[in-house]
Amino acid sequence: EQAALDWLKSIGWQVAYGPDIAPDGPRPERADYGQVVLIGRLRDALVRINPDVPPETIDEAIRKVTRPESPSLVVNNRAFHRLLTDGVDMSWREDGQERHGKVWLIERDPARMDYNEFLVVNQFTVIEEKRNRRPDIVVFVNGLPLAVFELKNPSEDKATVYEAYKQLQTYKAEIPSLFVYNELLVISDGFA
Repeated sequence: EQAALDWLKSIGWQVAYGPDIAPDGPRPERADYGQVVLIGRLRDALVRINPDVPPETIDEAIRKVTRPESPSLVVNNRAFHRLLTDGVDMSWREDGQERHGKVWLIERDPARMDYNEFLVVNQFTVIEEKRNRRPDIVVFVNGLPLAVFELKNPSEDKATVYEAYKQLQTYKAEIPSLFVYNELLVISDGFA
């Protein structure tokens, strides 16, 4: 876990310890343990990326992104992926005219890549339906949890890649809200 954090830090990612940004931590960034999107970071990024979109429209786009519409994790993940890749279609009034446009969740222009915020958090606790789980590492881009790492200690005989895979399957079943936004799962035992 520490090696992965050190590597990500070396390429410019911010690193945070989950309990520090937890609702009851010294620098809370979420209202409760069920909240998996870092709303403040998302709002700040969307304002930077979409400077011509009014703040209330940004807030409405955030509501669209953070309120999945289906009971199916797969359906919600596909819907989020479309928002991530195609932007969030929005309408707003400006100067007495109705405007239509996109709210982009990630800046893709290489000249403005620094508009994005890259954060990696270890020991990010999620509590959903009284189930308390703590993935090893959650990778956030603009406050969105886009990747989850499950890492096993290579010095432990039973800590295999397959065990890491099974752990992620448990997380998907028990804390599915984290996986609505997931674009990548990473497993390793230090060798594979």
